[in-house]
Amino acid sequence: MKMSIFDSKRPLKAFTKISSLFLMFVTVVSCGQYDKAENANTNIAAEGFNIEESDAKAIAIADSVMKAMGGYKNWKNTAVIQWNFFGQRVHTWNKQTGRDSIHIPSQNLKIDMNLQSQEATIYKNGGEMVAPDSVQKYRQMGYEMWVNDSYWLLMPFKLKESGVTLNYMGSDTTKEGTEAHKLQLTFDKVGVTPSNKYLIWVDESDYLVRQWAYFRNADAKQPGFTLPWKNYQKYDSLMLSGDRGAYQIEDIRVMKAWPGGAEFAN
Repeated sequence: MKMSIFDSKRPLKAFTKISSLFLMFVTVVSCGQYDKAENANTNIAAEGFNIEESDAKAIAIADSVMKAMGGYKNWKNTAVIQWNFFGQRVHTWNKQTGRDSIHIPSQNLKIDMNLQSQEATIYKNGGEMVAPDSVQKYRQMGYEMWVNDSYWLLMPFKLKESGVTLNYMGSDTTKEGTEAHKLQLTFDKVGVTPSNKYLIWVDESDYLVRQWAYFRNADAKQPGFTLPWKNYQKYDSLMLSGDRGAYQIEDIRVMKAWPGGAEFAN
């Protein structure tokens, strides 16, 4: 699945590398591993979260992040999220069913897929593609786009996902001068890039994520990027940020139903 590995100079072409945390995302959300705390408003750890090797303080901060972002119950009950990823493509994702529709105007391409079953219908230049190799190519491309693009928008909700080890790295200051708790995320035997590492800066005053850094390998000394999380706004019941400094996630919508009243069928 690897294409161009992400570095600080090519952030828009490497949509595969932020996949460790999200590989099991759809299954966890849709198959009910969170149902054991249906009425809770805390950040319930997904099955497989490495609680034994995670720090208690880091876990407590992750719980505070979930609360600041709108709370577990609101996150669990969210129906549809739509966003424009850096002006390149628009996702409409049904969080409850695991379906995503991706519109890529520059290629006159639409990928409608079920992220769990990997069933997909591909439309290019106004017509449906039926050749198996073409369908497979664009199905894979669509999945990798969703993995990457959804993590750029929704990472703070996924701090206690399957395969994650969460550690507290002390207090630090972001590049913009915010006093923050610094957390480290590493991964074990999940996703296609389990060697990745992230550092997350959480505002000490309001517990919103204010900065993140990506490392291709857990033992890397320098990050591939360090970018801010700015301009939080409330969308329905969730607090979301689409401002990553030089890169913008725009046209964010949190909806109670699929726009237009009907989903694609596949």
